[in-house]
Amino acid sequence: MSRYTIALAQMNPALGDLERNLALHEKTAEEAIGRGAGLLICPELSLTGYFLKDIVSSVALPLASPILDRLRDLSRRIDLVVGLVEESPEHLLYNAALYLSRGEIRHVHRKVYLPTYGIFDEQRYLAEGSRIRTFQADIGRSAILICEDMWHPSVACIASLDGMDILISPSASPGRGGLEEGRTFANARAWETINRAYAQLFTCYVLYANRVGYEDGACFWGGSEVIAPSGEPVAKAEYLSEQILIAEIDSAEVRRARIVNPLLRDERMDVTLRELERVKREVAR
Repeated sequence: MSRYTIALAQMNPALGDLERNLALHEKTAEEAIGRGAGLLICPELSLTGYFLKDIVSSVALPLASPILDRLRDLSRRIDLVVGLVEESPEHLLYNAALYLSRGEIRHVHRKVYLPTYGIFDEQRYLAEGSRIRTFQADIGRSAILICEDMWHPSVACIASLDGMDILISPSASPGRGGLEEGRTFANARAWETINRAYAQLFTCYVLYANRVGYEDGACFWGGSEVIAPSGEPVAKAEYLSEQILIAEIDSAEVRRARIVNPLLRDERMDVTLRELERVKREVAR
């Protein structure tokens, strides 16, 4: 891959309505295909909505569910990243994101960090993921980090050391913090800082897809964006409104950033591992 066209779906899924949300995914994918995209990235829990609470088990899907066959079929025409509640064979429920391509589920990421503070209550209903892995996609070596995972730099660091060139971040971020005149929510500005910092520090593309709409009294702010390995914005969606953001990424930009700023080359994993082990021992005393 050198140049590749992607689409970020800044959508407003219906809470608990799988059929309606599947239809929304199909409609959005058709538009993305028509605009030349080879990959469509949907937000966190795009198949279910976010504040599920007591209905979480009724919308959970095992990976072999026939309901997902429509997305498998769709992925023969365009690669997809979709969010759902995954039910494991042990009947554990995970906030997960799937990467589908050529009729198959190529990668599953289960959200590692479940926010349970303020308006968030994920640990009450969901199990924590425990794996951070990269995978090969047509756009390059990729990792998926779901929303709160991005607020823990160790997760992105592990993915970077595992070969990440593309950081895909599906999100369901409601607006928090005061609004300043002419500006958006405080946490939206924080997200934009994180996305730019990670792109530059890990010399990778950051593809951030956030949802919009109102749910359970919360306002999701959108602002989906593509950030280049230089830390510079490539494309930015509007705040608060539904939109399909189309952008082109170029693997040559990853190469250029890593030659100019060889942070990964100079990373000393042996020092990191040794010092983490030391900290772990000392904290356990």
